[in-house]
Amino acid sequence: MHVDIHLNHLALLVAAVATYALAALWYGVIFAKPWQRLTGITDMKPSIGNVVLVFVATLVMAFVLYHSIVFGDAFFEAHGAPMSRVAGGLMGGFFGWLGYVAPVTLCTKLYEKKPWGLWLLDNGFWLVALLVMGTILSLWM
Repeated sequence: MHVDIHLNHLALLVAAVATYALAALWYGVIFAKPWQRLTGITDMKPSIGNVVLVFVATLVMAFVLYHSIVFGDAFFEAHGAPMSRVAGGLMGGFFGWLGYVAPVTLCTKLYEKKPWGLWLLDNGFWLVALLVMGTILSLWM
């Protein structure tokens, strides 16, 4: 089986910007008070270096998720069960969260003794973010 990957750079950029916008809403508006209470941070003023680094990391995440969706779509198609692009994007986002984000952040939570509420808040964000990112990437393949 041969899989051609035609990378859509604009889709990666849009997915990363959407994730950044979601983070601003999630942590800055919707869940600002609970996040402040759970972290003890009352005045979030990230340095420009941190902002750039997080954005680059988000682009890398979009790049990897894009490839996961491509390979997942190819697998299902090769086994006679093709799925819609959006379903592939949602599946890629969900399993990316379930297999990588949730376990790693769980380990961090347990060893750093952070509150469960913070783990739930952060993981809720990453689940939604990866579902949004997967949807955007799958629609623009």
